[in-house]
Amino acid sequence: MNAQNRISSHDELLSPSPLPLETGIRRLDDGRLLVAVRTELPGCAGRMLEWWFKFFETTQHIRWWHPHDHHRMHGWDKQWRRGESYVGACVRAEESLGDFPPVTAALKFHEPADFFSPDALALARRQQAVSGLVCARIAFGDEPRLAADGDPLDGEMIHLARDKPQGAVLRSRFVLGGESPVPNELGLGLMQHCYNEFSSLARFLPSLYYGEHANGEKGPLAW
Repeated sequence: MNAQNRISSHDELLSPSPLPLETGIRRLDDGRLLVAVRTELPGCAGRMLEWWFKFFETTQHIRWWHPHDHHRMHGWDKQWRRGESYVGACVRAEESLGDFPPVTAALKFHEPADFFSPDALALARRQQAVSGLVCARIAFGDEPRLAADGDPLDGEMIHLARDKPQGAVLRSRFVLGGESPVPNELGLGLMQHCYNEFSSLARFLPSLYYGEHANGEKGPLAW
C-alpha cells in the first residue's frame, strides 16, 4: 500500500466556518481515534508556523516549544534543509503526553496536497482561508512501524493556520491507530499536549521570526 492510499482526506478543515468538533476526541467507524485541537496564536501568522518547521533542530528549540513534555531532539534526516524545506523530511524526538511516559515520535512530512483535494486546497488559499499548513505521517517507539517507503504507519497529523487581524487560529488534527486501537486517554493527553505546545510557541514565535529576519522580513517597529 502506498502513502497516498493510507492518508485520509481532511477537506472539512479548509472551511473557516465552525466545525462539529473543533477540540475533542472521537472514535471513527474504522476504530481509529480522531483528536482535534483549536488554538489561538496571538500575533502569529501561517508563514511563521511553516518557517518554524524549517528552523527548529536542537533539544533547546523543542524545549522552548513545550518546556514540560519535550525531552530530547534526535534529529532530522538528510532531506531537511534548514531555512528552506521540511517536506519529505523525517524528524525524531522524545516527548511525553501529560501523564504518559516519554516516547520517541517519528514524523515524516508530506505536501499538503497529499491530505487535501487539490481543487479544494487551491480555493481555500485563494480565499485566504488557509495561510499555513504542516502535514505529516507519524509513528511512535524506538523502532517505529514504517512502510517500505519509510512512511510512518501509526497515524496522521495536520496543523492548519488561518490568519486573522489579531493573529492566527490553528486547527490541529490527528488520526491515530494502526494495527491496535489507541485508548481515549492517550488522545486526551495528546489534545492537551498540542494545545499547550502551540500556546507556548505563540509566546515567542513572532520575536524569533523577525529576529531571524525569516523570509527576509525585518518586522514592524513600535515607534
